[in-house]
Amino acid sequence: MTPLEMAQLLMEKAAQDEAAAARYAHDAAIADEIIGFHCQQACEKMLKAVLMAAGVPFPRTHDLTALLDLLATHGRAVPTALDSVRLFSPFAVEYRYAAPPAESRPLDRVAAADLVAQLRAWAEAELASLASPTS
Repeated sequence: MTPLEMAQLLMEKAAQDEAAAARYAHDAAIADEIIGFHCQQACEKMLKAVLMAAGVPFPRTHDLTALLDLLATHGRAVPTALDSVRLFSPFAVEYRYAAPPAESRPLDRVAAADLVAQLRAWAEAELASLASPTS
């Protein structure tokens, strides 16, 4: 499987997490931690897809800040408006096994889903750019 094919597979897997977050976003019985986890997973897979397609090796990590920094280092920085995806990082592990800090605000599920959708649009554009013979 080529790096671009692997990147497309990651984007498909990201779409599954994105769909789960969207499906349960309005269900009060589903905890913010679950919605945030699927948002984080979708973002992680999208960022890794762009890195993979660009031929940039990346570590096994759930840390979105590390992935964003790696993208920026290799000339593939996300737009500033999308930089806040890094706030999903604690949902990968920390909030799966412990409650978010008491002083933290509840997850704005609609804004979270919108942010994931915006990251998807960016990642798809990056992949299209990397797939074109002039990139």
